[in-house]
Amino acid sequence: MNFPESSGSNVHLRAHKPETLLVMGNDVMGWQFGETELARLREIASVGTPLVTDELVSAGVRARLAEVEVLITSWGCPPLDEAVLDAAPRLRAVLHAAGSVRGHVGEAVFERGLLVTTAAGVNAEPVAQYTVAAVLWALKKVPFLAQDARRHRQDVSYRDRHGELSGYGRTVAVVGFSRIGRRVVDLLGRLETGNKILVADPYADPAEVIAAGAEPVVLADALSRADVLSLHAPALPETRHMIGQAELALLGPGATLINTARGSLVDTAALERACATGRLDAILDVTDPEPLPAGSPLYDLPNVLLTPHVAGSMGSETRRMTAAVLTELERYATGLPPLSPITRETLALQA
Repeated sequence: MNFPESSGSNVHLRAHKPETLLVMGNDVMGWQFGETELARLREIASVGTPLVTDELVSAGVRARLAEVEVLITSWGCPPLDEAVLDAAPRLRAVLHAAGSVRGHVGEAVFERGLLVTTAAGVNAEPVAQYTVAAVLWALKKVPFLAQDARRHRQDVSYRDRHGELSGYGRTVAVVGFSRIGRRVVDLLGRLETGNKILVADPYADPAEVIAAGAEPVVLADALSRADVLSLHAPALPETRHMIGQAELALLGPGATLINTARGSLVDTAALERACATGRLDAILDVTDPEPLPAGSPLYDLPNVLLTPHVAGSMGSETRRMTAAVLTELERYATGLPPLSPITRETLALQA
């Protein structure tokens, strides 16, 4: 990697064009790289044949790997195991144009001392926007009233069966002060709703939570006070089923659980039972398993809204992540430090 060279008080950045290979699914390539993005890529880097691949084992790709200094990865990238890394002796950086790197970056990458970056911060924006919309609709019970409207038609008395339908002065609990959790807190705080925002995250700095306009609490407190509970924790062994039967029982009647993080955070069987009684509502963009089995009662319950993992970047939204990864590539080429690096230590606490 090139680093800034100092001459007196001036810093001169000497750019080079690193050999770069895109590793992602062919469909993903179509979403993320149009003519504008490809033109910018060619300005920053040297690219060869193949330009993009979804596999790293064929002879042609292995020959290309031997020349490559940078991999730009995205959804569909195979694991970068020792065999792949042995075939890429010049590799110095893995720049991810999507969110989590867990699927392809492991200990072998960090052992090699490679730079790893992620565009997860950019992907956080659409997830946070979806979540805030879900929170506002949950407070008004909009998805569930819409279900009732189909059944009851002109008899609007169903409106009175859902408890308080107010978006003002309520309590929203955010579990996980992650990139997305922070952005959700920020967006909710900008609204003139008078709502109380709680944050439950044992790793969060309480001073940072307070500065963001929220109240740091332990999980049990968040659950017992929440009108809406929104999950933003990473999928780790210790967070699996962190919301189970006991935690759901702490939520008050009529509370809504929103999950735009990872399905494994919630014990699905316990949630099915809680929602089937009508005591709790749920808005789920992710489930465990994903998709749910065809026989899951969550499909048919009128107090459950399911969406097929669409909160994250979709369609044209993915181009923002492409722009972010090309900025990281540009910074790498000119010796500037990365904007969103990932280390083995930070990966241990991230999705």
